[in-house]
Amino acid sequence: MAPMAKDVEEGEVPLVVAESEQPENVSPGKELEEVVVEARRERHEVILDLVSEAKSILRDVELEYVFTGKGRKEALRGRPVVFALWSEAKQEWTIAHIEIPRPPVKWKPGRKPFPFIVRTPGVEARHVKGTGAERLMFAFSKDGEPLKVYGRKFPVFDSALIAKKRWRAVVATAKPIVYLPSNEDTLDPLFVSGGKEFLLDTARRAIEELRLARAPSVAFPGQLLADVVPAAVITTLAVIEQTDDADFVKKKAAAFDEVLSHYGMKREEAYRYSVSSASALGPMQFTNRRGNGTYALVVRRCPAAKLEPNFERGATDLLNSMKAAICLFDIELYQMRSDIRFAYRDNKEVLGIFPVAAYNGGPRNVTKLHGVMKRMGVKLEDLRPPGEQPPGMPVNCPCLWKEEATGVRPVAIPRYNNENRWYIEKYQSILSVFE
Repeated sequence: MAPMAKDVEEGEVPLVVAESEQPENVSPGKELEEVVVEARRERHEVILDLVSEAKSILRDVELEYVFTGKGRKEALRGRPVVFALWSEAKQEWTIAHIEIPRPPVKWKPGRKPFPFIVRTPGVEARHVKGTGAERLMFAFSKDGEPLKVYGRKFPVFDSALIAKKRWRAVVATAKPIVYLPSNEDTLDPLFVSGGKEFLLDTARRAIEELRLARAPSVAFPGQLLADVVPAAVITTLAVIEQTDDADFVKKKAAAFDEVLSHYGMKREEAYRYSVSSASALGPMQFTNRRGNGTYALVVRRCPAAKLEPNFERGATDLLNSMKAAICLFDIELYQMRSDIRFAYRDNKEVLGIFPVAAYNGGPRNVTKLHGVMKRMGVKLEDLRPPGEQPPGMPVNCPCLWKEEATGVRPVAIPRYNNENRWYIEKYQSILSVFE
């Protein structure tokens, strides 16, 4: 249905998405205000200024393409990417040219190194993460000094021309996007808190628009779609879909902070270039599949929601895709067993694990999860929010939390679908941030 975007395999961004590149906000959540000279500026303000300056510099930097062979055997060797790097010691910019493989290669952290060519003399680079337009990131140094990354220019190609091997036309029609992925140099607590507020505000706006449209629920006849999913629940998906399993296992809450910080800094632009290997697109990771994916489904089934009919525009617009996610939740709930559906209605945040499981992998994931719960001895009415692990007796998670006479305790989820187990664990872990 809508598999999470992983850091290991990224798909190609559709050219139409790159052509609709949106202007970057100057500051998180505020219009331009009168400039006030102060003795000391906050770190997040400095970061925003440097990101803005890097973006301006990169717009005039030409991407350097290399062709190999001649005549009919001519081919484009790789994909050029340019980074804007800031020296704290020298207070100056360095522009670094990198060439990465084309087509994108499969890569996993800790395994075979990601191949690339540094084309700027004097600059050393180390691949950090990602392979595509949304996540590709390197760490740089020059003359022994680590340089901070505040900008990146990445070309998006026309897939139809690539299929025809019209390499000169591929380069001529390439759309360079100046988009900075999430990275350590831009991580800031104020961006994290700003990201929480921005996501919750967007979810509330989505619910309010559905309420004003009087969009009906199919899962609960007689009720409005706006009353089916709490803002906190739908907001979690915007974070879960962009948090890699391996990062979550390793970093726990810090992995969420990285995603939230990116939302706080980039806001509406965040994750609009996120494309999974299954071609799921945008912050909420909807699929198209030639008009038969999850996005087309909700557009057809939720006409009253007035969703953007164009897939690329709709899936990359956070407000619209949140409304679409609410519609998908409702459709999935309608297909569930009545006992699950009614239990969810009475305990939406905790029982949200079921529509979340369906969002991740369809109705079969719900059936599997319910069957696993039976084997665990966990009833629907016994499910509770996560609590504290018992001292001296930690339970290996992913787990569900069950209420007993002695209190709430964790019960480990058996291995039935590893991705879905961690998806549920991430949902339970991030939910309290938005409640």
